[in-house]
Amino acid sequence: MPDIVTRFAPSPTGDLHIGGARTALFNWLFARANGGRFVLRIEDTDKARSTQAATDAIFEGLAWLGLDWDGEAVSQASRAARHAEVAQSMLEAGHAYRCWSSQDEIAAAREAAKAEGRATLFQSPWREAEAPGEGPSVIRLKAPREGETVIRDAVQGDVTTRNAQLDDMVLLRADGTPTYMLAVVVDDHDMGVSHVIRGDDHLNNAARQAQIYRAMGWDEPVWAHIPLIHGADGKKLSKRHGATAVGEYAVMGYPARAMRNYLARLGWSHGDAEYFDDAQARALFGLEGIGRAPARLDLKKLENLSGQHLSAMEDAAVVDAALDWARRAGEPPLDPARLAVAVPLVKEGARTLPQVVEKARFALVDRPVAPDDKAAKALAGEGAEVLAELTPHLQNANWDRDALEAAAGRVAEARGVGLGKVAAPLRAALAGRTATPSVFDMMVALGREETLARLSDAATA
Repeated sequence: MPDIVTRFAPSPTGDLHIGGARTALFNWLFARANGGRFVLRIEDTDKARSTQAATDAIFEGLAWLGLDWDGEAVSQASRAARHAEVAQSMLEAGHAYRCWSSQDEIAAAREAAKAEGRATLFQSPWREAEAPGEGPSVIRLKAPREGETVIRDAVQGDVTTRNAQLDDMVLLRADGTPTYMLAVVVDDHDMGVSHVIRGDDHLNNAARQAQIYRAMGWDEPVWAHIPLIHGADGKKLSKRHGATAVGEYAVMGYPARAMRNYLARLGWSHGDAEYFDDAQARALFGLEGIGRAPARLDLKKLENLSGQHLSAMEDAAVVDAALDWARRAGEPPLDPARLAVAVPLVKEGARTLPQVVEKARFALVDRPVAPDDKAAKALAGEGAEVLAELTPHLQNANWDRDALEAAAGRVAEARGVGLGKVAAPLRAALAGRTATPSVFDMMVALGREETLARLSDAATA
């Protein structure tokens, strides 16, 4: 598809919501799948609520997710003069008019309509006025009052609104500032946006915005309104369901690529497939795969996908992701070299980055290794004797898993016990705990010198 341009246009009033992140992902995937451009616009016209901290949080959230945008991010507020210019051109072309009705007059007109059982949509008396009024005025769209406005939506199908249900919306306020409805249409047109992919809570806005496109003689974008994300109880996602901000999921320790996979599957599908790497998602994503029903957040499914991605990731990528998680979560800094020693052993069984780090503790702890209560019991009495007997066998053994297991097996056989009786104190000495990766894998990862040093520390403790 030629000239594909999608956009993500968040309001900087808080952290990047998971729903907004999913919208950004769909736009990014569609653009990247079709050789198009993905642009970012910060809709910061609400000066009372927009903050730089929220803008920074949006940038940070998108960067963590790996959703790169093309060109510089655009500030909607910086384009106010262009928005006013379009409103003025609509006024001159007869597609808009000035309205001098005060807020009190509008409220009184609505109350009168309500009392008479009529529709309360405000119909300005200035729509066809020949003489101007006095004082401040707004510019309103001269919307069609007959017929219908039809939105041909790539997800929802044709959505029809009777024009009698739409009022003459304000385009430019009395102070000269544009309304959201005008600004978003002008910006999308000027930025060449070909596909407006956004939450279906904006579906009611589409008919009004289409009227601006048509009044200006501009080509409409392809509309695609995607279902919202609900909680497991089927209600609209909110803080009562748990984490709602992208940054919270980063702190919880889900790798970004797993989050991309999971968000892509919230409302979009390709057959029965659940797991996608980035290349597969870009190759397969299309608007036709988006359903109309709200998607439900399922953290168990997210955790399962997270484990699959951790297993498939390159060791170095897991290390980098774990270091980033520790920084975000306020954990003590991790030693990347030590972590790299352990990651090949622990990434297969982990489902989150905190689990990776926890399983990798044997490589991250300093000597002498302090045993927990269970490990201390394993090192007492017979355990210490086992280590003393095993150490000479290890000093000259080939340092590979099979040779090390064979050495431990010989000691177990000589003592007339199972291999577990040798592995238990060995595990306690190496890691200071009783739940660890395979003791022989740990020995290979730690190396001969470090392994023997830990055994010596345990024997003299």
